[in-house]
Order: sequence, then C-alpha cells, then structure tokens
Amino acid sequence: MPVSVAVEPARTPELLELLRLSDEYAFSLYPPESCYLLDVSELEADGVRVFVARENGIAGGLVALVLQPDGVAEIKRMFVAESARGLGVASALMRELELRARAERVHTVRLETGPAQPEAIALYKKFGYRIVPNFGPYIGDEFSVCMEKRMEKRMKKRL
Repeated sequence: MPVSVAVEPARTPELLELLRLSDEYAFSLYPPESCYLLDVSELEADGVRVFVARENGIAGGLVALVLQPDGVAEIKRMFVAESARGLGVASALMRELELRARAERVHTVRLETGPAQPEAIALYKKFGYRIVPNFGPYIGDEFSVCMEKRMEKRMKKRL
C-alpha cells in the first residue's frame, strides 16, 4: 500500500510519540541550545499545518509548515520513525507540503537542519532547496544549516 499524507491535528497519541522520538533524536545529535523544535502547542497555532505520513494506517512520519504573512514559510519538525525509513515517507511528506505551500501562495520555503544530518540535507537538495546564509534565530549557530527554495508561480503539467 502506498504512503498517504494528510494534514492532521498535532495532539494525538501517535503524533505525540513521533514528536517525542524526534526530540530524542535531535538531542542525541546537537546541544539543547541548537535544537529549535516546536512543541505541540506551537504546532497547534494558526498558520501551522502538520502533515502526517501513514502506511497501512500507521503514522510513520510528520512535518510542519509554518506560514508567515509575508509569503514565506518554514519547514519544521521533519521526522520519519526509524521503522518507516527507506519507504519514501520523507519524499511523500515533501511533495504534499510543497503542494500545500503553493496553494497557500507561499513564494519561498525555508528550513533549518544540521550538519549531522546528511540524509536530510540530501533530501532537501533533491527537492531543489539550496543552502543559504543562516537566518533568524539560527544566525551564528555552527550546528545550523539553512536552506530555501523559491516556489514556482504555477505548477508544471506532468507529461
């Protein structure tokens, strides 16, 4: 069965567990002051969309899109459970997130990841994101790698 992705509320037992695992993973790689993780209440805020990937009904990954009034959005909390890695979950999340970003009239999507996550950097590069100077709270953080992508004004037709 293919991976399905939908926007879901952040405060469910399955998603709380994914967020806990995401926290654990981030804190195993970086010092606490370099972990810019949104908590569940921040994920419930207006302008935040939480995408959940499911395979056979089981949540295997999530990502949030934080919309800003200026047409910029930031990717936060991208995480795929170890049991779901290698199944295309991250790519499915990115495809759906970008579709929603375009629908929300976002012109630029930004993100922050870290140098200890080469797989994440490779995923974002595959989707056309490029490394940019650190922005916002990430300025001066040696454990931050910032990336962005300008969104196309209209979607290209598939052949």
